[in-house]
Amino acid sequence: MVDPADVEAVTRQLGRPPRGILDIAYRCPNGEPAVVKTAPKLPDGTPFPTLYYLTHPVLTAAASRLESSGLMAEMTERLGRDAELAAAYRRAHESYLAERDAIEPLGTTFSAGGMPERVKCLHVLIAHSLAKGPGVNPLGDETLAILAAEPGMAGLLVPGQWA
Repeated sequence: MVDPADVEAVTRQLGRPPRGILDIAYRCPNGEPAVVKTAPKLPDGTPFPTLYYLTHPVLTAAASRLESSGLMAEMTERLGRDAELAAAYRRAHESYLAERDAIEPLGTTFSAGGMPERVKCLHVLIAHSLAKGPGVNPLGDETLAILAAEPGMAGLLVPGQWA
């Protein structure tokens, strides 16, 4: 059961009530929710393959800004020429699927964020890295390292974790 105060905080962050929330997967150093873990199916039965959902408005705005900068295309291009990066990204995808399917299988090999072939949503990759910690999703980790260097992000990320 998710603490009602956390549900209220996430509702304020999203501007609407969260759906299918199972847990707070990452909190900012000040304790504020930033990533929720969601059920593979929403309460109405709709499949929802995004296990980790970025909720903090400053982080979501930063992810959107980076998406519009061309970073996703650059990352996708690197996946095509860097076999080691592609293998690590595939492992992130497989880990994501295994964790989601352990809750409730959706009968699909689709995970989220474009994994494992491309990058189509930095929000998901950031959420995955924040929820699981460094070393699980290489492109989520890279994105967080970019954000960690920006002014105003210090209070949202664990100090030194995404350097």
